[in-house]
Amino acid sequence: MNSILIVGIGGFVGAILRYLLSTWIQNGGETFPYSTLTVNVIGSFLLSLIMFTSEYIDIFPDETRMFLTVGLLGAFTTMSTFSYETFKFFEMGEMIMLTKYVVGTIVLTLLAIYLSKTIVVAIMGVK
Repeated sequence: MNSILIVGIGGFVGAILRYLLSTWIQNGGETFPYSTLTVNVIGSFLLSLIMFTSEYIDIFPDETRMFLTVGLLGAFTTMSTFSYETFKFFEMGEMIMLTKYVVGTIVLTLLAIYLSKTIVVAIMGVK
């Protein structure tokens, strides 16, 4: 029961952060979902930073890692929104936007993960 509460509180915080950041980033007239792309890149970076740090040193207690990764970042990242928006581009025949969005999301989130691992390895002095 304690784990459920920890994840739930993290999810509550993550959802609010996602809403605030998405609202701040996305302009009313924009059709390209910059806010979803940005949230996925930031979420990928932070999640991998936490996980790689935990892999090399046990810096976070299990409850903290669960709060941050499953709860907060699970609610913060937006894969379901990404999938829906990708499908809508397909449905509207917007293949250039669809390609730009899918490739941008995949490439930038993988770069964010690589960057976070590079940072952790540099700080921890491990390989």
